[in-house]
Amino acid sequence: MKPRLSPALHQHLILTPQLRLAIRLLQLSTAELELEVAEAMDSNPLLDWAEENVADSADPHETRDADGVDVQQETPHEQEFVEERWDREGEPWQERVGPSSDGGGNSSFEVACEHAASEETLHDHLFWQLHLSHFSQRDLAIGVALIDAIDDDGYLRDDLDAVAECLKPEIVASADEILVVLHRIQQFDPVGVGARELGECLRLQLHALEPCIRGRAVAISITEGLLPRLPKIGIQGVCTELDCLREDAEIAVELLRSLDPRPGSQHGDMPAGTYVTPDCVIWRQQGLWRVALAAGATPRIAIHRGYEQMIQGANSSDADYLRGRLQEARWLLKGLESRADTLLRVVRCLVREQAGFLEFGAQALQPLTLRSIAGELGLHESTVSRAIARKYVRTPRGTIALRDFFASGIETEGGGSASSTAIQDMIRKLVEAENPRKPLSDARLAERLKADGVPVARRTVAKYREALHIPPSHERVRIG
Repeated sequence: MKPRLSPALHQHLILTPQLRLAIRLLQLSTAELELEVAEAMDSNPLLDWAEENVADSADPHETRDADGVDVQQETPHEQEFVEERWDREGEPWQERVGPSSDGGGNSSFEVACEHAASEETLHDHLFWQLHLSHFSQRDLAIGVALIDAIDDDGYLRDDLDAVAECLKPEIVASADEILVVLHRIQQFDPVGVGARELGECLRLQLHALEPCIRGRAVAISITEGLLPRLPKIGIQGVCTELDCLREDAEIAVELLRSLDPRPGSQHGDMPAGTYVTPDCVIWRQQGLWRVALAAGATPRIAIHRGYEQMIQGANSSDADYLRGRLQEARWLLKGLESRADTLLRVVRCLVREQAGFLEFGAQALQPLTLRSIAGELGLHESTVSRAIARKYVRTPRGTIALRDFFASGIETEGGGSASSTAIQDMIRKLVEAENPRKPLSDARLAERLKADGVPVARRTVAKYREALHIPPSHERVRIG
């Protein structure tokens, strides 16, 4: 055998620096984007803040999202979903929006930075621990994706396959590889964070206790299978199934009650005065749902024309440096434009799919997945996931996280489907209307839902009830 050369054709994806930048910008929140742009402004002389018109500093939200609320109701199929650019006279889109003054001399960017420094969120706390840990670059990226998927209660609600999709195309990781990183994150503070269900959350907290603590072993056994049935079987059932003394069972149950079922809440609860910056605005006008980027959602920057003109007369080394910075500046502007376009497309699609949710509330939320939105827009699921990560939209119903527009679904007896969020809202209303002397059990709640055409198993009702932080029926009894 002799070595020889032979031509071959093949296709593969190359992540150019420009594409990497666009992907990173897309997944940033508004506050993170401001920091990213501020760093670019400091390091690149070819970037400059664009001139600001007086009309640009007016608050475009003062009246527009109030307009269009009290209008003639139309069905979603009759509604027209419109992208609009707010012009200089108060229309709600500005093509390039920069920091505005708050009247006290501080820019909105400075106010956001000051606020971010004063309040640490659960995600901030977890990211801080992640970067202090000894992770490889690959595991660090997986850890970032996992922490992004953890909700404010500290739970990982997405399955590992969904996290794997968010990592593509930069990283292709198996569920087992992601699970290894998750187990390390589950050792972070607060104890119990990163759990995928209540039993795992309590089990993580129990494993963190000293082995000599009485009741620990029995409590761990309860979390491994008996927890959902504990209200029904009681202490005696625990003794029978685990073959333990009644005193040990009572101590174990008391130990479980002392644990925190929402470990993330100590960081996630927003104190008075805390706010989020909406990325988009949704409002109704003359019966039409309208969508626009919020003022401040895209930093108002431009290329410094003075430095750009210096390239022609500069010497070789200076010209090469300026050309490199000019290319980076153009990539950033293009990335910001791409981010704004993708975000607007995704939000417009969400409005089209969830018009009932905007009109009537959580009970009208339709089942919706990342895959369905990605298929409709011709995007990858990971792109949609990045577009909605830590993004908020201002609506007539208040400021809502974009993730709240998505929900899993259950087939109804009428041939349609109901979202998990809608079912949770139905359960909440049934509990609010129940007789406090005789609260509805999970089985009775399941019967009521079935009578309304939504067949849900009792254990599913229990899961949704726990997600709503509603105690079981025997703890809801009120006498007198």
